[in-house]
Amino acid sequence: MYNLLKGKKGLIFGALNDRSIAWRAALRAHEEGADLVLSNTALSFRMGQINQLADICSAKVIAADATNMDELNALVDQTLEHFGGKIDFVLHSIGMSPNVRKNVPYEDINYAFMQKTIDISALSFHKIMNALYNKDAMADGGSIVALTYIAGERAFPGYSDMADAKAMLESIARSFGLKYGKKCGVRVNTVSQSPTLTTAGEGIAGMNAMYKYAQRISPLGNASADDLADYLVTLFSDLTRKVTMQNLYHDGGYSATGLTEEVLEAFTRGLE
Repeated sequence: MYNLLKGKKGLIFGALNDRSIAWRAALRAHEEGADLVLSNTALSFRMGQINQLADICSAKVIAADATNMDELNALVDQTLEHFGGKIDFVLHSIGMSPNVRKNVPYEDINYAFMQKTIDISALSFHKIMNALYNKDAMADGGSIVALTYIAGERAFPGYSDMADAKAMLESIARSFGLKYGKKCGVRVNTVSQSPTLTTAGEGIAGMNAMYKYAQRISPLGNASADDLADYLVTLFSDLTRKVTMQNLYHDGGYSATGLTEEVLEAFTRGLE
């Protein structure tokens, strides 16, 4: 442990069970000395094991629908009261697509479902920052991070409207990052993680194949949820005070690799 977050206070959205990235991030933040508030929907509380995580991390749990401004405003108020001061870091680990869950093809997408995808997976990030910004809830030099995927920039079959949501999420980070940086030096970034076999990730068609392909392409191999938790700690810490409005790749080099000899040989064998 490096005590990188000693004395810091963080709000983490999206922990469901021990396979959640937000769960792993909360554990690492706690180990590095952070005081935490955990938030998810009331339904997720009933479906998941967030109270177990709260016990481990000595964290307060507050239910809130991240698409609902009234609930988000109440969440921020309760979090500030609990901490007795401002928030140092926030993690947005929220994403869901009814079209993906119901295997609706992208070319014949259900637009009502798509609006829900955008609201849950992208606009929720704007809404969270809106509540934080208007209540002046972030400490000077604080850090806000959202999780994304490279499908926001490149086409991936099976990722459907989640790709559109991720593209919007990354744009929101840049636009709000400009405002928040000017106001009080708050950093806003997104992290593009390797394919990760979480409960949510496994709902994406072809996820296992995507995981294996990325593993072969990435010089360092896929980054695990625990690897990402380590990286997030650095982004929450004071070591990255001048990093903002960036989409940061945490994918073992996948995003910068065109082709490897191993994959090329396997492809050639398949053609023969």
